[in-house]
Amino acid sequence: MSDKQEWLYEIKPKGKFIDLNLKEIWRYRDLLVLFIKRDIVTVYKQTILGPLWFLIQPLFTSVVFTLVFNEVAGIDNGAIPNFLFNLTGLTLWSYFKESLNATSNAFRSNAGLFGKVYFPRFIAPASKVLSGLFKYGIQLIILVIFYVYYAYNGMDVRPSYSIALLPIIVLNVILIGMGIGMIFSALTTKYRDLSILINFGLGLLMYLSAVMYSLEAARDKLKDYYWAVEWNPLAHIIESYRTLWFDNLEIHWIGITVGFMVGLVLFFIGLVIFNRTEKTFIDTV
Repeated sequence: MSDKQEWLYEIKPKGKFIDLNLKEIWRYRDLLVLFIKRDIVTVYKQTILGPLWFLIQPLFTSVVFTLVFNEVAGIDNGAIPNFLFNLTGLTLWSYFKESLNATSNAFRSNAGLFGKVYFPRFIAPASKVLSGLFKYGIQLIILVIFYVYYAYNGMDVRPSYSIALLPIIVLNVILIGMGIGMIFSALTTKYRDLSILINFGLGLLMYLSAVMYSLEAARDKLKDYYWAVEWNPLAHIIESYRTLWFDNLEIHWIGITVGFMVGLVLFFIGLVIFNRTEKTFIDTV
């Protein structure tokens, strides 16, 4: 090849500060679908109960929360059945935890693939979040089943007229989970022990995210330490999610608004860091 001859195409990371080329992602939509199918199938592979595990975990956790926080600690949820109250919060929390965990491993789990072929790297974390919607959908079905069961047995449970805002709340979780996940995904290419911190931190964060109690109960019980819950945007998002399911709770508009704004900020920060790390991660991962 002569010195004057130039390459027609050169595959390299984009140099833009924020790069989310939706047109290019759409061109690779078949790969995105393939990744989503792969993530779903690998969960079921070589398991006895398969998708039933998605049901067992929130059900048993809800039972434990009901016994510990409602029966022992005496947290009162009023007319709302304690088990259903806890199950509602757990469905959304489980999706957030799954999204953050999966996204934070995007670089390390796909290092071999990234080093061989080109495709929009954003597809890797996006596929994890979208495949997590399948698990969330299964847990949502079991939530609706128990919801109908309690309503059929005369309990005062009915959804709010604002239940149509449910996709907005789920989008909040996606933005925050992907944003934080992409930040940690970039950092763990150099600092592997951060993956341990993520698992440990998520375990603690659940207790500060109003999963098994309401914000009103936290205000009464924690008193001077309530600020730890009040300043946690996830607590307001989960509270907002719960008010959509129970008409006797006041819609938490502040939580919906703040959660969406925080989600957008975290997502764009995560996207910037993710794009910058994409240029050099293969040398350090």
